[in-house]
Amino acid sequence: MSKYLITGGKTLSGEVSIRGAKNASFKQIIASLLTDETVNLNNIPQISDVKITQSIASQLGSEIIKKGEHGIEITTNKITKNIVPFGTGQKSRSSFMFCAPLLVRNGQASFPLPGGDALGNRPLDRLFDCLSKMNIEIQEENNGFVTMKTNKLKNIDYTFSKPSHTVTETILMIASLTPGQTILRNCGIEPEINDLIEMLNSMSADIQRDKNNPKTIIINGKKRLKGTNHQVISDRNEAVTFACAALATKGSVNILRINPSILKTFLDTIQSMGAEVDTGKDEVSIKWVKPLKATHIETGPEPMFMTDWQAIFTLVLSQAVGCSSIIERVFPYRFQHINYLEEMGLKYQYFNPEVKDKDNYYEFNQESDSPDYFHGVKIYGPSKLQPIEITINDLRAGASVTIAALTAQGQSVIEGVEYIERGYEKLTDRLCAIGADIKYIKT
Repeated sequence: MSKYLITGGKTLSGEVSIRGAKNASFKQIIASLLTDETVNLNNIPQISDVKITQSIASQLGSEIIKKGEHGIEITTNKITKNIVPFGTGQKSRSSFMFCAPLLVRNGQASFPLPGGDALGNRPLDRLFDCLSKMNIEIQEENNGFVTMKTNKLKNIDYTFSKPSHTVTETILMIASLTPGQTILRNCGIEPEINDLIEMLNSMSADIQRDKNNPKTIIINGKKRLKGTNHQVISDRNEAVTFACAALATKGSVNILRINPSILKTFLDTIQSMGAEVDTGKDEVSIKWVKPLKATHIETGPEPMFMTDWQAIFTLVLSQAVGCSSIIERVFPYRFQHINYLEEMGLKYQYFNPEVKDKDNYYEFNQESDSPDYFHGVKIYGPSKLQPIEITINDLRAGASVTIAALTAQGQSVIEGVEYIERGYEKLTDRLCAIGADIKYIKT
C-alpha cells in the first residue's frame, strides 16, 4: 500500500497546469469504439481510471497506441467480445457505458455491475428504463452481470426523471447510431457532456442541444461514424483541488489550461467569501487576501455546486470565519471525509435539512436513502487542524485529507493513496511545485 508523508503548515503559492478531465477521458475512449476508423485523443491524463478503461477496450478488440505523454490512437476494426471482463469491469464505474458500442455494433452486451468509490448506490434504473424503450432487452444475472440484447434499435422521445450525467452520455452514444430522430429531455448540461457531443459530432454524428432549452438534446442517427482527432476538456475537479489547497493554506495559485467558465459556480462562491479571483481566456488566478467568510452550499447538477467539489471544499470552509454549511443533494451519503477530518480537529455538526418533497429535492433515488445517513453538515471555523496517520478508501475524501495535512502543522502519513492516484496525475509532484512538502512512497 503506497503512502504520502506530508509535512504541513506551509503556504502554497505558484503556477500549475491542468490535465485532461478524468470524467471526460474514459468516456471518450469508450466512444471511440463506435467506429471502425482510427480515433486520436489528446490531453489524456495518465491516471489509473483511464488506464483501466483502456485495458477493457483492448480486451474488447481495440488497438491502442500511445502518442506522446498525453495522446492515444485507438482503432477498433472489430469488436471481438461482447462481455466486459469481470475483473477490470468491477474496478471502474465506467464499465456499463461499454454497452453503447457493443449494442450498436454487435447487438448485445454483458457487463458487471459497476464499482468505483463507496458513494452509496449508483442506480442504473434510469439507464435501463430508457434502453428498454429503445427495444433493448435487459436481464440482471445471478453472477453480478447485466446482459443486454437487441435485434433493432428504436429511436425515442424520452424524458429523464432526473438529469443524469453518465446516463445521458451513454444514450447519446447509442442514439448517434440509431436510425431516425431521438429526443432526450431533462438531460445533464455538464461541460463534460458537451465535450462528448463535440467529439461525436466531429465523428459525423448529428447531435444538437435545443437553443431554447439546453436540457433537451436532439440526435439524428447516422448509419456509421468516422474517425476523428479530439482534445479532451481540462479537468475542473483538478483545478478546484489546487484552488482549495492554496486557499486553505492562505496562499495563491495561477491555474493554466482551464476555461474559467466551467468553474463559474466555484469561482463565484469563493469570491463571495473574500478570495481574490482574476480570470483570463484559459487561466484563472486565485489568492487568499483576508480571512474568508463562512458560506452555504448545496450540491447538484450543473450549474449547481458540483458534488465532487464538496469534500475538498470542506477544507476551505474549515479555515473560514463562522459557521458554514453543506447540503449533499446528489448522493445519499458523501461525507466519508468528515470522519477523517474529525480526527484532525475539524469542528462540525451533522444535520438533515427540512424538505417537504424529497423526490424533487434530491437527485438520488429515495430507496437508496437510510435513516442513518445525514445529508447536511455544518462546518465551524477557523479550525486548527492536527497531523494524522490514516488509511483512506475514496478518491475525493483522500484528496480532502491530503489538503488537510498540508494545512496542519507537523507530519501526516496517508496510506491507500492509490485511490487518489485514480483521479490525479502526479499530484504530489505538482503540489510540491507550488510549495508543498510531500514524499510519495510507492510499495
